[in-house]
Amino acid sequence: MDVDVVVLGLGPGGESLATQLAKGGLQVVGVDRRLVGGECPYYGCIPSKMMIRAADALAEARRIDGLAGDATVRPDWSPVAARIRDEATTDWDDRVAVDRLEEAGVEFVRGHGRLTAPGVVQVDDQTYVAACGVVLNTGTEPAVPSIAGLEDTPFWTNREAVRVTDLPTSLIVIGGGAIGVELAQAFSRFGVQVTIVEAAPRVLAPEEPEASALVTRLLESEGIRVIVGAEIQQVGHDGAFTVTVGGEELRSEQLLLATGRRNNLADVGLDTVGLDPAAKVLDVDEWMRAGERLWGIGDITGKGAFTHVSMYQADVAARDILGQGGSPADHRAVSRVTFSDPEVGSVGLTEQAARDRGGDIRTGLSEDFGARGWIAKADGLVKLVADGELLVGATSVGPSGGEVLSMLAAAVHAKIPVETLKTMHFAYPTFHRAVMTALADL
Repeated sequence: MDVDVVVLGLGPGGESLATQLAKGGLQVVGVDRRLVGGECPYYGCIPSKMMIRAADALAEARRIDGLAGDATVRPDWSPVAARIRDEATTDWDDRVAVDRLEEAGVEFVRGHGRLTAPGVVQVDDQTYVAACGVVLNTGTEPAVPSIAGLEDTPFWTNREAVRVTDLPTSLIVIGGGAIGVELAQAFSRFGVQVTIVEAAPRVLAPEEPEASALVTRLLESEGIRVIVGAEIQQVGHDGAFTVTVGGEELRSEQLLLATGRRNNLADVGLDTVGLDPAAKVLDVDEWMRAGERLWGIGDITGKGAFTHVSMYQADVAARDILGQGGSPADHRAVSRVTFSDPEVGSVGLTEQAARDRGGDIRTGLSEDFGARGWIAKADGLVKLVADGELLVGATSVGPSGGEVLSMLAAAVHAKIPVETLKTMHFAYPTFHRAVMTALADL
């Protein structure tokens, strides 16, 4: 079948791109073997944030004592599970998303697509020849590390965790990255006894050390055990889970694996278009081009495994394919947020990454996130990383840390001079006044 474009993988970016191209007048085929919409609406961003929002409400209610009276809190997971099933995922059915795609003019094909030549995709017994080309958006799968005994156990990944209807009494979380920390805290606030086991020297290892230390302290204050620098020797299951770490045997009713993601590139036919089939990421240029009549967007590009990055790249690729021009991709100011409590928002380079790159690196730190005083005292911090007179990175930890980050992301993206930022008005009393203090410390 002759078409204009085949979009292989219909996560948020792929779905958006296919829709834009179809509305731009091209004949588009969208292919996915899983749910249209990808990980985010069914197993990631949306259901997990429903869990986190509910858990945060419990934590806030527990702060009433001594502030506004007395409160008795009785956690109940059932309304959370029902909302995830009924409102977020429609019981993990993508009919609405498929209809939306087809109404935009995209032909949807359910199956595993594979490149067989430049511009050619095979899906089962059907071959599509794309005149303009192919866009890869094949996303990721949960990474399963090689640990003795693990594969023989009924462990959870995030996909099983968001579908749970009855909570376990205890949970071991292997992995202290964003997913592990978010879900560990959410389950803990619903009464689950939680232990985090992380191989790196600290949780949230890609973030600033100050952010990791603050989050660890607050997790532990809520009763979560955090084990870092951990080497797991064995995992077993005898009705309950056992995890052997450094000579200690941990036991729990359930085990959650949150050890990152792996890109789905192994079986998409990269070798048929002259690319390395063993590649960990798909190399793309500033227009998201990966080769002859080939574009790549989303997690597989290694520019940031976030929905907002995939959507951004979809816009860039769509403009390139449609010949609309405009600005190419700029990944200097990629922002990310870990939706723990407190939130950890980051943009650009960490201090260590900036120093590794070289330059006139300076940092500023404010740990005064209680600028609202007795109105809303909170733990938090702002850390700024500057190269000369420009910010190249920033971290905001605290209530609405991801929202406070927005002004810092704008500063990094737009190259606003530090001296200009210092002349701003910072509304009082707000959490983002901590930015002013951090600027003064540069």
